[in-house]
Amino acid sequence: MRLALFTDTYLPETNGVAGTLHRLSNHLNRRSIEHLLFTSQSIMEGNVEAPVSSVFNIPFFLYPECRIAFPSRVTAYKQLQEFQPDLLHVATPFNMGLLGLRHALKFHLPHVISYHTHFDRYLDYYKLRSVIPLYWKYIKWFHRTCNTTFVPSQDTMYTLQAQGIQRLKLWSRGIDCNLYAPCKRTINIREQYQITAPFILLYVGRISPEKDIATLTATMQQLPAEIQAHVHWIIVGNGPALPKMQQQAPANVTFTGYLHGDELASMYASADLFVFPSCTETFGNVVLEAMASGLPVLAANAGGVKDLIVHQRSGILVEPGNVNAFIREISLRVHSSERLSTMGREGRKFAEQRSWEQIFDTLIADYEEAIEQRHRRKIGRIYTA
Repeated sequence: MRLALFTDTYLPETNGVAGTLHRLSNHLNRRSIEHLLFTSQSIMEGNVEAPVSSVFNIPFFLYPECRIAFPSRVTAYKQLQEFQPDLLHVATPFNMGLLGLRHALKFHLPHVISYHTHFDRYLDYYKLRSVIPLYWKYIKWFHRTCNTTFVPSQDTMYTLQAQGIQRLKLWSRGIDCNLYAPCKRTINIREQYQITAPFILLYVGRISPEKDIATLTATMQQLPAEIQAHVHWIIVGNGPALPKMQQQAPANVTFTGYLHGDELASMYASADLFVFPSCTETFGNVVLEAMASGLPVLAANAGGVKDLIVHQRSGILVEPGNVNAFIREISLRVHSSERLSTMGREGRKFAEQRSWEQIFDTLIADYEEAIEQRHRRKIGRIYTA
């Protein structure tokens, strides 16, 4: 199998899509599957794990952390003709994805698309609701010819089914339970950030409107005084809403910026409750990272997170956007260490069942099936003719 993969995001960008595709590339290498990666040039420095075709790109004006690629069709055509892929995997609906889709259609190649982001929900947060019908019209057009659309959660599958998108398959996500583990808990976190409060509340993710940072900020501000004195917040991440959040945050909040690797793993394991208000997740990678770390989760009952948490067993789900519900649950939990420990153990058990190797091997089998399907159709057309 020779695979061409098209994405607008890759390491060292910090997001779930970039991390997943990087792990996929490594797994393909371990399985000796040749693949060519098309992505943005400025984010690939030093990455030589797969042959890379990088293209010019600029920051997206609404979201500077994301970039808009401007691939050369002529250059890409030459590279693809030389590489001769058996299958194209398109991981973005925008410029890089259009490049892959056009090539697949022109040469009648099997192609699959992975759906990673609910951009319609992002538009709502950026006050562009009027664009949502056009977005779904485009997405339905974009997915109409692919052999398979891969989705990361059952909730995402239901969303796309409601829009009339067909040939859907679940491609879930795994977790490295050796990296993210309860044994990474350390008192050094308290010493490093000078935390004296007995209870640490943690958020990890982009600091941006679509993560419902407004609900998180209001929760931090409105906690009762007796609870406020008992807790310390740690906010791990960066994004366009960070300056405003820093201005509005109370004194018991520490902002770390992005953390990675063992440093991030230690942060998860050393906190007492993970608070995640986002309603826009197609999966919720950071939620699974927290669960693997034995950290109980308090999250909005929305999106792919619902696939991960069993309410009151491995975590707590509350009404999206309900500040009072978040405050109520935090207030109930700060003195319930035994109950939180039980939830943390249940979350860890769940995470231990999510092997990246099994998930990627299933994806490779689905790749092979897509290639075989297209081959059978081609043979069928020959016989019909």
